[in-house]
Amino acid sequence: MVSHLAIVVKRWKDRWSELRRLKLIYRLRSRQKSAWLVFLMAIAIIMSAAIAAVARPINVSPVVLGTSLTRTAIAQQPKPDADPDFPLKVHPLPPALAAWTASQAGDYFDQIETVPVGYLVWSQFPVRVYVQPPTAIELASPFTAQRSQTWIKAVNQAVQEWHRYLPLTLVTQADKADIVVLRSPPPLTFEVSPDPKQESASGQSQQEPRPTLQLGRVRSAVTSYKVYVKGSLEDAASKPMLAHRCTIQLRPDQASSYLRAAARHELGHALGLWGHSQAQTDVMYFSQVREPPPLSPRDLNTLKRVYEQPTRLGWALVK
Repeated sequence: MVSHLAIVVKRWKDRWSELRRLKLIYRLRSRQKSAWLVFLMAIAIIMSAAIAAVARPINVSPVVLGTSLTRTAIAQQPKPDADPDFPLKVHPLPPALAAWTASQAGDYFDQIETVPVGYLVWSQFPVRVYVQPPTAIELASPFTAQRSQTWIKAVNQAVQEWHRYLPLTLVTQADKADIVVLRSPPPLTFEVSPDPKQESASGQSQQEPRPTLQLGRVRSAVTSYKVYVKGSLEDAASKPMLAHRCTIQLRPDQASSYLRAAARHELGHALGLWGHSQAQTDVMYFSQVREPPPLSPRDLNTLKRVYEQPTRLGWALVK
């Protein structure tokens, strides 16, 4: 009887020890989970702060960095100022554009924005265009090889359409080109929206932008430009002048008709139409349409007016 009781007591002690051990393990695991949660929350806070710092608007002149074509960015750019040492001047019109007779269809010149150097017009012709050829990786797959050829054909067709009014030529070296067309998606952007909760002393809402964690809409193409000094003071035959270079990023994963429409639209930006039309019948309409239109009289009327405007591009920096 005594031995049986001892056995029962020993079993209960063993079970109690096992229960204590399991409770200790549970506490340890709970603490580990809490530590992991604190660690992940700290990482999230750090990443949010980093994204906010990157997305904060920076006052950088497009003369140095260039800019993507967005109406908000254009509106915030400084206007060309009056500089007696480097005045804005008008270039002669290219012959084909000069021969264009402006129709009664009107234009959207009031939607074209200037930049610190004036209007983004070309003065040396033909304008050299580089269209990215297929890469070795694309050629390794029949699907991507066919897609790249479709993309190249659409871009070349768009180049030929604009060539009727402005002299363009295709080149095989990107570093020799004035306009570079790349087969790549535009970079993702962060949305910047006003803070409705921030109010001024007068009680009116301050529309100051603040970064958010929401990505901007996915774009099929984007055009950017940069201004640089061309020529050298040491070379008497090559006086330094302001010039510009454009880069177009065009997604390849689109139907051929939309590819051609997007290429036609972005080339319009690169050729000087730094703005958008409000009419769906124009190539430079601000959004994609189901039936993309060809170059319209309004597009050409606007282009001709742009090239009749003064600019600092293409003029010598020293007399």
